[in-house]
Order: sequence, then structure tokens, then C-alpha cells
Amino acid sequence: MEPIWLDHYPPGIPADITDEAAKYDSLMAMFEESCAQFAQNVAYISMGVKLTYAELDEHSRHFAAWLQGQGIGKGDRVALMMPNLLQYPICLFGVLRAGAVVVNTNPLYTPGELEHQLQDSGAQTIVIAENFAHTLEKALPNTAIKTIITTSVGDMLGTIKGAITNLVVRHVKKLIPPYSLPATHSLKHVLESGRRAKYTRPELSHKDLALLQYTGGTTGVAKGAMLTHGNMVSNVCQAHAWVDAALDGPRELVVTALPLYHIFALTANCLIFIKLGASNLLILNPRDMPAVIKSLSKHKFTAITGVNTLFNALLNHPDFSRLDFSSLNLALGGGMAVQETVAKHWLQVTGIPISQAYGLTETSPAVTINPLDKTAFNGSIGLPISSTEISIRNDAGQDLPQGESGEISVRGPQVTPGYWNRPEETKKTFYPDGFLMTGDIGYINDKGYVFIQDRKKDMILVSGFNVYPNEVEAVAMEHPDVREVAAIGVPDEHSGEVVKLYVIRKNDTVTEEELIKFCRSKLTGYKAPKSVEFRKDLPRSNVGKILRRELRDEAGDKG
Repeated sequence: MEPIWLDHYPPGIPADITDEAAKYDSLMAMFEESCAQFAQNVAYISMGVKLTYAELDEHSRHFAAWLQGQGIGKGDRVALMMPNLLQYPICLFGVLRAGAVVVNTNPLYTPGELEHQLQDSGAQTIVIAENFAHTLEKALPNTAIKTIITTSVGDMLGTIKGAITNLVVRHVKKLIPPYSLPATHSLKHVLESGRRAKYTRPELSHKDLALLQYTGGTTGVAKGAMLTHGNMVSNVCQAHAWVDAALDGPRELVVTALPLYHIFALTANCLIFIKLGASNLLILNPRDMPAVIKSLSKHKFTAITGVNTLFNALLNHPDFSRLDFSSLNLALGGGMAVQETVAKHWLQVTGIPISQAYGLTETSPAVTINPLDKTAFNGSIGLPISSTEISIRNDAGQDLPQGESGEISVRGPQVTPGYWNRPEETKKTFYPDGFLMTGDIGYINDKGYVFIQDRKKDMILVSGFNVYPNEVEAVAMEHPDVREVAAIGVPDEHSGEVVKLYVIRKNDTVTEEELIKFCRSKLTGYKAPKSVEFRKDLPRSNVGKILRRELRDEAGDKG
């Protein structure tokens, strides 16, 4: 498809970022530039404690030196398993500066999930928050892990505050289940030892691996997307070109409620704001909404990233609307479709629109973004970003004309070269011309804006007609008593499948019949739900995205 989107780029956005990305041989080079340029700026804030770029530079270099002293270097995989603590960026950049490969690991993994990821990646080193060490204990025997580094929540909060925090976590709140691991290293001691060790800057190129970023496993077993330094540098440059025009560089403070081990927050918050010389406000537990609101009330935040469920949860907290939004100038939504009702409510409360973007683990992640000066919600996931090609294809892999729906396919410098040790999976995911199959169904309008309709595997087939869950959920969300909703297809002997809704209510008096009638008034007959199940909560991913797959599996088991 011709790049019709280029004609609708905002002023100053380049069509190509190849030259800009070529300035940096690696993420390490980009990081070093920011640390030198913004040494006295605050890079991270956590639990009231600030970490400057100079301190981040020093700590990460010490960590890199210690790793190198253990023989860990170029190509070796190091797993990081911790929430949004100051320790995370220190270890992230330390691993990269040692020349090693980061394996981001979800702290909420079960032992089986952790065992699979450690086995698959071949990681021999792990840094883990001790709250999750009991999980590692169960997974450890069947992994190649040789070096275990543990850290406590308060480790980077200063002597007094850190000691009090660790005391509360361990003995008052009892948040650390008992565990037994072979010889471990304390991160605090590692950093002290690294201070006395020699650091040798490795030579890296765009082709070297930076991350093994595991997919959510929506198509089966989780796979490690190989993200090179070239992929990541390109995507930071691509996204930065769009964000920079809307922000004011070093004076920015982004709310980081999504976990940094997730590719969305890793690039959009950690890496882009490092390049800006700006600050990240780290939220330790985004599900503790009173604590989130309290943290936001203490800071003049200028940007926030999130998924639809996070924005919705904030809006439904009575204290959120009382916050000061006078400094806010960017709200970026991704990870799942932002619902129109949520977007409108957000604009009404904050005065700032949610700019919807789109990406994948396999694309580092950014693929499209809406111009950041728009106020009206258009339902689009935006325009393809610089140096990015989009192709809409049918099941035969043929390019479809503008306006027709098919699978969104992507080609660009941010796209993974493939999956770790899975050549057959890689082959099945790419067309011969290098376009990545996303598994998402959508179309492009006459101005180049991309509209996503749904996941290919989530589509519901009712009597031969395609029903997109996103459309049904958007209608159900218009009901004033619906807080959150998920739509799936369940087997039906007459029509193959019918639509079923799972609903979290704001008001317990609303009935199944009332909701079905409401949806029927706004949807054609075959799209309307045939049943509704009310829930207190719904299965979610690590960033809060509702997992329809688990609901389908559950419905199948009941059947």
C-alpha cells in the first residue's frame, strides 16, 4: 500500500528515522548520552525517593562491572523479576552496559510459567525481589540458573527509610513468603562490590540482542521475541519524534503505573523519557488505587501512559477528579483498545484527550500513534510511525485495498528478527517479503489512519457473520451501570456461536435482561449478547488487560 499516511503527519515529524537511529550503536550509547547531558536531573521517583541521572549512571555501571567480574557479558541472558522499584532501571541498564541480554520476567508468574521462561531463555543469572523468591525456589531445579541476586523493596530508599520499609514489608505486612534458595547475593552488596570492580565498555552494534521479551502466550506457549539494539534504538527514535513535539523535555514527569518489565512501559516510559532527560514516577502497585491517587496528589505530573482498564479504574475512584491536572499534557493509551466512553469521560475530567497508540511485543512495541494535538476521540489507533510500513492482507497473504478489512501486517526497523530458538514459529509469523503478521484485524481509511477491529482469534462467528468483541463491549460500556465488560463467543447448536457478556457492575440492581435489551437497541440482532454473567472481577494480564482467552477456556470447560 502507498504510504498515504505521510501526507497527514503533523508538522515536523520525519518520514524516516534511519539517520537518527544510526547515531547510536546501542541502547547503551543512548543511555550514556542522557546521563552525561542530564546528570543532575531526576530520572526516577519511587516512594518519595529521587534517583538522579548521575546516580543511575553510577549504580548501573557498578552493577555492570560486577556482572563482568562474574564472567557475564555479551550474549549472556540475565532475568529481571521485580515490580516498579528503583532497582529495576539500575539493573536493566547495568545488564545492557555489561553487553548482556535482558530477560524481563513477570513477578506474578506461577512456578511453571517461570520455569518455562528460564528454561527457554537459558538464563543463568536472575535478579529477583525477595517477595517472589518462593516462586523461584519451586522453579529452580529445572533451570540453568547459577547466580541469584535478591533485593528487598527498601534497598534503594536510603538507610533509615529503607530499613523501616523492609521491616514493614517483612514483619508487619508479611509480604515475603518463606523461601529457601542456594547461595544468593544481595543487590546492595553486589553494587558495593561493583564499585571496586573494573568496568570494560563492550562493543555493541544494532545486530546484537538487547532483550528477550516474552509474548503473553495468547497463541499458546509464551515465546521470546528477540529484540536487538537496532530494534529498540529505532523504536525509541520513532516514538520520540512524535512525543518530543508535544512535551517539554527534561521538565516532564510521566506516571509509570504499568510495569516496566512490560514492553509498552519499557519503551514509552523508561526509554523515551530517558532520552528526554525527564522523570518517571514509579507506581509500585497499580491495583492499590487509593495509594496510586495519593502518589499522584504529591506530584505535578505532565504525562501518563496506561491501558483502558487503568484509565477506567482511575476515573471510577472518587478522589481522582480532585487531582490537579493543570500540568498534564499527554495521556497515551495502548495495550488494548481504548473505549470511547472511557476516552470521553477522561477528557471531561482531565481536560486532556487520550491519544491512542498501537504496538506489539514483536515490534518493540510502537507501530502507530495518533497525532498528539487531537482532542476528539476518533477510534483509530493512529498513523504508522516514521519508517514503518503497514499492509492489510487477506488469508491468502494478498494486499487489500484501502478501506477493506484484513490482517494488519507490519514492516520496519523496530520489527523483531524472530523468536528465540523457534525458527518454525518465526517462519509462520512472517511473510516472505518481511512483513510481520500481527494477528489483528483492521483497515486503513483514506487519510492513512489505521482502525483495529479485533484480535483475529477473538472474532466471534455467528451464523457465518463476523462479530468483533470490541464493538459489542463498546456498546455495553455505554450503559451507566456497567463498570467493565468482556465479550466472547460461546458454542450454540443453531448459529455455531453466540455472544456472551461478562460484566462488572457499578450498580447491583441492573439485570441480565436489561443489559441484553440495551445492547439490542444499539446492535443488529446477531451481534447482541444472548447471555450475561456478572462478576466481581475478570481475568487480567500483567498490565490489567482483560484476558478473553481465559474466559473462553472457562466457558469451554463448563460446556
